[in-house]
Amino acid sequence: MIEEPLNYLDSLKSAGIRPGLGPVRRLLKRLGSPQDRFRSILVGGTNGKGSIASSLACVLQAAGYRTGLYTSPHLVDFRERIRLGGVPIPGEDLKALIRQVRGAAQEEVTYFEFSTALAFLHFAASPVDVAILEVGMGGRLDATNVVRPELSVISNVAMDHTEHLGPRLADIAREKAGIIKTGRACVTAARQAVVLEVLETTCRRRRARLLRVGREIRVRSRPDGALDCTAPGLAVRELSLSLRGGHQRENAACVLGALGVLRERGFLIGDEAVREGLSGVRWEGRMEMVGMRPAVLLDGAHNPAGAAALAKALGGIGYRRLILVLGVLADKNWKGMLRRLVPRAHRVILTRPPEDRALAPRILAGEARRWNRNVEIVDDPRQAMRAALQGAGRSDLVCVAGSLYLVGAVRPLMIPSKGPGLVET
Repeated sequence: MIEEPLNYLDSLKSAGIRPGLGPVRRLLKRLGSPQDRFRSILVGGTNGKGSIASSLACVLQAAGYRTGLYTSPHLVDFRERIRLGGVPIPGEDLKALIRQVRGAAQEEVTYFEFSTALAFLHFAASPVDVAILEVGMGGRLDATNVVRPELSVISNVAMDHTEHLGPRLADIAREKAGIIKTGRACVTAARQAVVLEVLETTCRRRRARLLRVGREIRVRSRPDGALDCTAPGLAVRELSLSLRGGHQRENAACVLGALGVLRERGFLIGDEAVREGLSGVRWEGRMEMVGMRPAVLLDGAHNPAGAAALAKALGGIGYRRLILVLGVLADKNWKGMLRRLVPRAHRVILTRPPEDRALAPRILAGEARRWNRNVEIVDDPRQAMRAALQGAGRSDLVCVAGSLYLVGAVRPLMIPSKGPGLVET
C-alpha cells in the first residue's frame, strides 16, 4: 500500500508555490545529483507543452530509446506524472522514492520540487537514455530548470500566472526564456513580436540557436490532411497526427523542429519512427473524445488561449447542440475563458473542480449569464457530468473543460476500467 507516503506528498501542497532553485538544488545534491545522469529535453510555454512532451516521448520510444516523461498535473493518479516508456511509475517504486527523498530533505520543499526529485531519481535509476521534462510554471525559476538539456522548447507565450510571472507579456516571455541554455537550441511556435524579441535577445546573449515555426521550421498541410515538414536536420512528408485540434499542427511543428535538432546532436531517429510516434501518441484530457451518441469531449483548456483553441476546434466537430460542463480555478482569467466558450453552448453546467483553488460556481454564474441564458449550477463534478449526459441527445456534444482537475474527476465515469497510463504507442 502506498497511501501513507502519498499522504505525506499531498501534505506538501500547503507550502504553495515558491519560485526559486536553491532548495531543489540542495535537495538534489544530497540525493547524488540524479539529474546529471541522463540526457534531457525541457519543454516550456503557456499551452501545448504537455502535448509536445508526450509526442516527443512517443517518437523517441518508436526510435528505440529508453525514454522518461515527466508532466504535470496528473488527471487521476500521481503516478501519471512520472513515466518510463509510457508506463507510470510502479506504486512500490514510488513509495520507496518518497521515503528516500523525505529522508534527504533538510529544509522545506514544495510539492512540485519534491515531485521533480522523485522523477529525476526514477529516471537515473532506470536508467533512461533521455528524459522529456515538462516545465511546471514559468521556466527560469522552475524546479525542472536544474538540468542542462539537449535543447529547450517554448511552445508559445500567453497571459497566464501573472501573479507569479509578471503583468506583461514581455515579463512572462522572459521567465519562459529562462530555460534557454548557453550553446543549445530553442524551438518555439511563438509569433508575437514582443515575445520573439525576448527570445531572440536571450538566444543572442547565450549563443543559442532559435528555431521558429513559420521560419526555420515549415509545415504544410496536404489535401488529405497529412503534413509535410522541413526543418534543420529533418524533412518528412505525409505525417498524420493522432491528436485533435488545429492547434496541434503548431505543437507538431515544435516536435519536428526539436527532432531535427536531436538528429544533429547524434540521435538516430528515422522518418518511420517520426511517423509512428506522431500517429500513435495519446494525450488524455486534451481534446480527447471518450464517448459517442452523445459525443463526449474532454479538454483541460485552463486559460483564455486554451479556451480559444478549444472554441476553434469545436467549429470542426459536427454536432446538433453543445452542452458545456465548465469548472475553473480562481487564479485563472476565467472571464476570458467564459467569453470564448459559453456563447457557443446550448446549455452550460457550472461545477467545482476538486481542488482547493477552485472557483465557486455561483461566482462563475453571474458572468456566464451575460453570454448565455441557459446556465445552471451543479457543484459536484460527477453529478454535473451525469446531468449533462441525461439531457443530451444522440447527436449532441458534451464538452468538459476549464481545468484538468475537472477532467480528472469526470473521466473515470466515461472510462472506468483504464489505469493511469497516458502515453500509448
